[in-house]
Amino acid sequence: MTIDQTDRDLLARLQEDATQSYAVLGEAVGLSAGAAHERVRKLRAAGVIRRTTIEVDPAALGNGVLAYVLLDTDAWMGDAPTVEALEGIAAVEEAHIIAGPASVLVKVRTGSTEALQQTLRALHQVDGVTSTQTVVVLESFFERPPTVM
Repeated sequence: MTIDQTDRDLLARLQEDATQSYAVLGEAVGLSAGAAHERVRKLRAAGVIRRTTIEVDPAALGNGVLAYVLLDTDAWMGDAPTVEALEGIAAVEEAHIIAGPASVLVKVRTGSTEALQQTLRALHQVDGVTSTQTVVVLESFFERPPTVM
């Protein structure tokens, strides 16, 4: 699917507030409500819009400890059993195969450093993980969604 400027404008507006009506979206980008709805439907069907959700403050839910963990491994980590094992650890929000000082980078959120330690123990139990290096975030300046240009 080719994304044109109107699609990009729709995506940017949806990222700001996904609850806007198609009439409001269409008016903002110079389309009718029906045309805006059809474009959004096509963006969803093409996988450009993966899902519609809300953004929640993790600290408000008791998950104020953010850490990034590098996993050293002795095996390829992109296969189903490993992915399923990482997905099974509730505190793991993201997992990425990387090039660099480790094989995998995971983003972890917990409610305490004790819970982080339990999560690190669980990560060590994943087949192929030989060691971890953890960076705890003290303060986040900002986090943002992908930029639609």
